[in-house]
Parts: sequence; structure tokens; C-alpha cells
Amino acid sequence: MSPEPLPPVAPEVLAEAVGQLTARLRKKLDAAVAECAGKALAGSGGSVEVRFGEDTLVILRPGPSGAVTEPGQAVCSCLLAPRCLHRAAVLGAAPLADADTVPPADPADPAAPEPSEGTPPVTAPVTASSVPVTTEEARPSPTPAQVDAAAGLWLAAAEALAAGVTAGGTVVQAELLRAAHSARLAGLPRAEAAALRVVRGLRTARERHRGQRLSDLTAAFRTLLAGAAALASGAAGAEEVGSARRAYAEGGSLRVLGLCREPVLSATGYGGVTTHLLGPDGSLYTLSDVRPGGVSRAKGAGTASVALGGAVLDHAGLARGGLLIAGATVSADGRLGAGRGVRATPVRGADWSQEPVAAFFARPVREAVASSLDAAAAAPGDAGPALLGCDVEVLGAADDHLLARVLDGGPLVRLRVAHPHPELAHAENLRRIGGFPGVVLRVLGRPDPDRAATLRPLAVGPVPGASSSLRLPEEWRGHADLGYDRLQGDHFPRPEAGAAPGTPGPAGADPLADAPLWRVRRLLETGVAGGRRAVAEAARGADRTALGVPLRRAGLAGAAELAEGLAAEADRRPRDSFGRLVDASPDAYARAWLASAVHLDAAERALVTASWS
Repeated sequence: MSPEPLPPVAPEVLAEAVGQLTARLRKKLDAAVAECAGKALAGSGGSVEVRFGEDTLVILRPGPSGAVTEPGQAVCSCLLAPRCLHRAAVLGAAPLADADTVPPADPADPAAPEPSEGTPPVTAPVTASSVPVTTEEARPSPTPAQVDAAAGLWLAAAEALAAGVTAGGTVVQAELLRAAHSARLAGLPRAEAAALRVVRGLRTARERHRGQRLSDLTAAFRTLLAGAAALASGAAGAEEVGSARRAYAEGGSLRVLGLCREPVLSATGYGGVTTHLLGPDGSLYTLSDVRPGGVSRAKGAGTASVALGGAVLDHAGLARGGLLIAGATVSADGRLGAGRGVRATPVRGADWSQEPVAAFFARPVREAVASSLDAAAAAPGDAGPALLGCDVEVLGAADDHLLARVLDGGPLVRLRVAHPHPELAHAENLRRIGGFPGVVLRVLGRPDPDRAATLRPLAVGPVPGASSSLRLPEEWRGHADLGYDRLQGDHFPRPEAGAAPGTPGPAGADPLADAPLWRVRRLLETGVAGGRRAVAEAARGADRTALGVPLRRAGLAGAAELAEGLAAEADRRPRDSFGRLVDASPDAYARAWLASAVHLDAAERALVTASWS
């Protein structure tokens, strides 16, 4: 029989199972989890079975949602059950289930239909994250119960950070999941979601998945610790407390015009589309359709019907058309609600060369980048930078990206693939564009917050009045959605007779890569990968001097002081009254790590913004 995938398991079920183990069994848990790989088989009645030897059988019976959400749905035949190693190992090997979530079409719209179960809301490309649901709404400040839950979450996160990926096994993850569940019960969905992102990141890093990036896990730890610290202090506001149900405000009558479609692909198996829209005042809106299905659904959703107020329109038509919405409901992040009182009528769209869309592309590029990155830094969770538009001349291909220059004396920028999945059209379209150096494009995309002067394009169109620009079919209404439309040779201008293909010039200095801040970044990521001991080892002796001197030379005295403080705290080895070494509390170390991480994030964001000058 072929192996069967294990069903998702609710975080609190795993945390309870690990909590019931003795100290001796906990030491054996990670090895037992690894032993479960490929051993799951389909059982009767939709159950999944994992056998240990001849006499021990663990059976998982998922509920109606397809996930194991109750302890009684996981049973073992051994004499120690349910406090046995086998049951905890199988639960630890299973993927984490998302918390109860709101529907992708219209989460928390008061007038919306009843939500479908188990679908996370998505407004941008996402990682393994979710927005849990509780009945609590946003508050002006945390309650005493929330402060206590946040303090517990801080301690669990600090322990996980001190352990790092190498020692952050199932036991460490279970403690973090227990604290996350307490945060959920206290009405802190944003804190719970941040903790789940960290746990999933630890799992991915330990399993050494190809798509795993240590920088992503570092950012997840920073977000979790910063949020937990603010909540535990009792001084946090409504943003840190969060609301599981996205708040929608009455928008009255609203006319929106399509900008482009973007495929959405989640690491947890969801796929779909987000259509980006523009209001008459230049405000950005989104309408998403994301459900289970992965890349196949992401590809098909581009032509799926729009679920908004009875509008007879699909996402392809909306991206090149528009809607007149009566009784509109809009969330703070621009997500349009599809409640029962909403009515939508299709209207004619606007070409990118027509107002108000043209004004969106006329905004100074550095101003647009600064606004986009600042908004992303203030947004919760995995919200990415806002869209920006600019006109560029393509210089040619260089390594894994294209070099282009913003027209009218703008900076040299790098165009990188927005979605690298081979079944999406992004990579192929960017390669084809690179084959036509000298072509000028109107580009709509997101600035990359982690790279200097880098744009990830979602759609392109011709530059008005330019002879060497795109020639798109009339039905495309002046732009190509790079995730869905496929550019062909006849869409590009013909090269002039006798003209030699151009070659891109040097990419120029990268202020982010050239700044000695990379030393701080490496120290922080070393801590995430190897834990507190790895930071202490990396910064001992002459290496500690080498850490601060280049930073101070570059005028980054604050970064140097924080990094040296982190290294000193990591290497602190307290002793008891008998002179014996004891484990240092992770609290001070986590605070030192967080201070350096927050400073680095702000400094790098400033350098990225400056690179667009």
C-alpha cells in the first residue's frame, strides 16, 4: 500500500500530547517523529494508521473539517496511551492545522454570508500563515488576561529563540503552541498567528525544505517577540491586540477600476487570485478568491467569476474593467466585502494611459517606495508592500533578474520574478522581456523590502507615446498580467535594421549589500539557526571586535552597540552560590536579540528606500 499523508492536527492537541510525556520520553520524541515518515496508511472510515512494530498502532480519525481537533481523535493501542510516545510522535509528524478561519471572499463582513470552514484570508502572496477566528473584536488596550497570555507567549518564544533551529524540536514547538493557544483563548489572534508562523518556520527549517529561507524565520521571530513584548507591557494598542474578524466599514457608493490580476499560492495548499483595483482618489483595493487547491486553482482562478454583489464578471474581465458598487464595505487594508447588502454593476475600465490610472504611474518613484515600505512595516502578519507603478527602459538580463532604468533620470532597478513557480507565467514572461533590450515598459509591481532597488512586477503595459514599447492585443486593454497572460514576440517592437543587441551596464553599488549591516544580519540569523550558544561562539575573542569596528567606521554606532550587547548577553554564564554554571534566563537574551533585530529592520528599510533615489 502507498503511504497516506497525515491529516492536519490542531496545535492545542499536539501541545497537550507532548505535555503528558515524562521527561525521559520527551528526550526520545524527535527521533520518534522522524521515524513516522512515510509510515502512515489509510485505515477504515477515513482514518489514518501508523504502526510501530507488530503490537502498537496509532489511529488518527479526523473530524468533519479533515483535521484532528480533539484529543480523542488520536488513539494508540499501547498500554501507556494516551500518555505514550507513539501517539505524541504521530501528532508531531502531522502538519499543523490552521485555526478556525474566516472565508477568503469576505472575512468578517457583518453582512456577509456564513463563512466556509478552514480557508485563510489572502490578499497577497502568502507563507504558511493564517488569521484565526475568535468572537473578540479589537480593543483599545489589552485586558489583564491578555497581558498574562502575552507574557506566557513571550517566555515560550524566548525559549524557542534561545534553542534555535538545531534544538527547537517538537518539545520546544509544543510549548510555543501551548502559549499560542492560550493567546487565542485570551482573544489575541494576531499573537497566535505570529506564533504559528514561527512554529511552521522551525519545522520547515529542521526538515530542510528547499524553499526555506532563514531570513523569513528571523523576521517571524522578530514579529512574534515584538508583538508579545508590547502586549505583555500592557501598553499595546488595538493594532497589537488585533481582531480575528477583519473590520469592515461602510463605503457607500464606490467606483473602482481594474489594475491587474495576481496569482496567489500558499505554502499550506491554498491557491487563487487577487485582483487589484483603483479608486477615483488613487486608493488601492483588492478582491480575492482563494481556496484549497494549490497551483492548479491559482491558474484557474484567473478566469473565475467575481463573487461580489451579483456582478456578472470574471476576474480577467474585472482586471481590465471596473465596478460601480452600491453599499460597499471596505476593510482597513482595502479589501472589498461581499456582504448581502452589496450590489455591483460592471462598468467600462480605463487604459493605463487614462486617468485616474495614469496618475498612479506619475507619482515620483522614491516617494511611492517609501510610502509602500513604511505601510508594510506597520502592517500585521505577512502583508507585503503596496503596489507602485513606474516607466522603465529594459537594459537586459543579468544573472537571475533584469536590469532596467526608471525613465526621466530615475534609478537603476532590478526586475525579479514575483512568483517563481514554474507553472505560473511570471518567469517565462520576464525571460522574454529580457530578450528585447531597449524596450520601454510601464510596470506595476511591488518593491522588494529586502533588496536594494528591486521591483517584482505583476503586470506591464506600453508607455504612452513611446515607439519602442509593447504592442498588446486590443482585448488586453493596455496591459498584460504577468501571472496569466503570456507575452509573444509580436507583442514587442521590431528591432531596427542593423542594430546590435544591447548589453546591460554594471548594476551599480548596492547600499544594502555594501553596508556592514550584513554582520548584524548574520549574527541574528546565526542565533535563529543555532540558538544562543551559536551567537556566543560566533562573537567570542577577536570576532567580537571585528563585529563592532566596521559598523562604527560606517557611522552605525547604534547597530554596533546593540550587536555587541547581544553577543555579550549570549555569552553570559551565571553561576550559583556554589560556583556551578547554571542556565541563563532567556529573557534578557531575547530582549537583546529583539532590540538588534528591530534596529536592523529599520536601518535596512531606510537603505532600501535610499537605493531608489
